[in-house]
Amino acid sequence: MSGAFAAAVTLGLLAGTATAGTPTMESARPKKAKESSLTGSATMDRGKNGDRVTFSFDAHGFAPADLPGGSSRGTFRFSHHSHDGTRGATFEGRIDCLLTGGPVATATGIITRSDHSDGRVIGKRVGFTVYDNGTHDRLGYSWAVDDIPKMNVPQCLSAAPYETVKSGDFTVRHVLPPTPGTERDR
Repeated sequence: MSGAFAAAVTLGLLAGTATAGTPTMESARPKKAKESSLTGSATMDRGKNGDRVTFSFDAHGFAPADLPGGSSRGTFRFSHHSHDGTRGATFEGRIDCLLTGGPVATATGIITRSDHSDGRVIGKRVGFTVYDNGTHDRLGYSWAVDDIPKMNVPQCLSAAPYETVKSGDFTVRHVLPPTPGTERDR
């Protein structure tokens, strides 16, 4: 290989690698969501009492997974601890329903792990509702009116989003799936 040819090949390869990782205008555009989702983490504003209350979601799909056409899945985590850290608990679980409409998501899930002193919380269904309002998100949850061990929350139901997010962010993506048995997109 001649020196001039080798230099041309090397420059060509370098030029190709210099642009290989550069995003094009097409790939820089946000992609349309393929399914509904509720994601993110946030701390609630508990005002003067100073309790530390946090929620995290990684939920995807639409409708209960055990129904025809349902595809909900994912995880949730929440914790509530007193301002001094002497009281509180953390809960983790799996999502069994996600429903979205515009900037609002309602999800339910089954608690699979917790350090709560009452072991009856394991296996209980809890519900969450999130209003994704930019930097002013809100959240509600099913145990606002009763204790988790005593609740019987149906799939896909929760309370209105009455708590204000202090820090963090939730993101709701709404995609209405096609009606089962049809080919049209909505």
